Amino acid sequence: MEVFLGIPAADGIGIGTAFVIPDPVKRAIPQHHIKIDQVTKGWSRYEAAVQSVTLEISEHLDSLSKTDPKDKAQREVFETYILMLSDPVFTKEVKDFFEKELFNIEYTIQFKAEEYASKLRQAGNYYLSERAQDITDIFGRVLDEMLDIHPFDINQVPDGSVILANSLSSADTIILSKRKIAGLALTEGGVSSHVVILARNYGIPTVVGLENISKKVRNGETVIIDGKTAEVLVSPDKSTIDENKAKIREEYLRKQSLKRFLDKPAVTKDGTKFKLYANIGTPEEAEVAAAEGADGIGLFRTEFLYMSQSGASLNAAARSFSEQNQFEAYKQVLQIMGDKPVTIRTLDAGGDKLINSVDIPILDEKNPLMGLRAVRLSLAYPNVLKTQLRALYRASVYGNLQIMFPLITSVNQVKECLEIVEEVKKELTYEQIEFKKDIPIGIMIETAAAALVTDCLTKVSDFFSLGTNDLTQYTLAIDRENPHVAELYNEFNLAVLRLIQMTVKAANEANIPLSVCGEMAGRQDSIMVLAGMGIRNLSMSPKLISATKELLSRFTIKELQAISDQHLDNMWEMNI
Repeated sequence: MEVFLGIPAADGIGIGTAFVIPDPVKRAIPQHHIKIDQVTKGWSRYEAAVQSVTLEISEHLDSLSKTDPKDKAQREVFETYILMLSDPVFTKEVKDFFEKELFNIEYTIQFKAEEYASKLRQAGNYYLSERAQDITDIFGRVLDEMLDIHPFDINQVPDGSVILANSLSSADTIILSKRKIAGLALTEGGVSSHVVILARNYGIPTVVGLENISKKVRNGETVIIDGKTAEVLVSPDKSTIDENKAKIREEYLRKQSLKRFLDKPAVTKDGTKFKLYANIGTPEEAEVAAAEGADGIGLFRTEFLYMSQSGASLNAAARSFSEQNQFEAYKQVLQIMGDKPVTIRTLDAGGDKLINSVDIPILDEKNPLMGLRAVRLSLAYPNVLKTQLRALYRASVYGNLQIMFPLITSVNQVKECLEIVEEVKKELTYEQIEFKKDIPIGIMIETAAAALVTDCLTKVSDFFSLGTNDLTQYTLAIDRENPHVAELYNEFNLAVLRLIQMTVKAANEANIPLSVCGEMAGRQDSIMVLAGMGIRNLSMSPKLISATKELLSRFTIKELQAISDQHLDNMWEMNI
């Protein structure tokens, strides 16, 4: 048996078969001139690649249902690909350019595909913009075939696997959540990375910071992963397997015992009441939140709606998430939660959450976490925000909706967002579309800039939600996705706690609601500190709600305040 130690990320024990996901191969297109006698050979290679890709797509198409609505979008994508590959006009353009300019065939295909896609994007037509993305997708696959690059398809992962990889995207994690995955063992990713957050939500045991583990373990080996102790055991003996099966059984019984809290309110030993909300990323997770006794949805991460669509085909970008599709998703969540509040955050894309969408370009930024992301991206592309707001307001009549803007750093940003809100309300009124006019609109406090001016932000916000993941990251200047500095990421750092304290004070003085939706709201050690600081609304993974109720029932508010004071009065932090 071989033992690997990493960083604990998502609790739980999993036993399964190792499945190693290879690192992606970057496509590098050579560019050089060829001789005239090499044209025929080059063109034959292109035709063979087109034939191979067409056959592969046709096989995928044949496997999809012609009647199931869930397969409709995927069928349309594949059918469009096949038409493009056989388009005689485009084929002639490529061949004429190839024979005239005598560039190598790979560069020729890339050049002509990008040229044609660029023309379609500039046409100013929504339908043509989507076709531009299709061209990029499908001829990228032709190039991969010619260069012998075969991107890994995450859908190939079998049930019961312990995934070993250098890293995973959030989109990959969402796809894997639909499968019975035993665990994730990753080299990259921090304890508050979005992949880990998703793993916690889906109950997938996860360990990160495992250096080169994907290169040290073979497919098919039995693996035990323990998300709490951060151990990964490879090829364990029978007694070790039996011991861990007993632990899994013990954890199952503990969770069963917590069910007695499902229908009970969250209250301390001395009677102080709390509201426990759920963080979700898909409408399906709202069902889980309701079943776990959540008091509502404290954070609906809408960017995951986009990410979940990227699995529609092997290389395809996410299709634009239309107003109607968004409306249906928001309506579903609101109806599931009934009268309970549902806080939906507008698109928080960019940074470490890249969305390959026709509406949102992926920018080459030297420091993307400090770049065009979240509300900055929405204001740079206001039509994306407007579409989302229209869907939200249309859905508002089906439940108790609240809207929240992410990564706010100034009052002016909030005012710009509110101007677009007013435009949307005027449009819907003119179109005689029913909506609620008095929806509470709040903001995320997740930067030091926002925390320092919370007294000003109370004038333009109906509520605050503390995003402690980014607040810690930006305050301490630590990339939470980077395992090399993972040990420095500390939500109990005095600077972070003081910013939280400032936010609590400003919210209380302005008499506006305040909640915490970052990972601090779901960990037992930090829950006690937050409760002692005066926070009474916590939003977490649905599966943690009953355990949090049990924790709070064991303490009085004075005891929790004492725990909090120990952290806030930590003199060692101040080097005194």
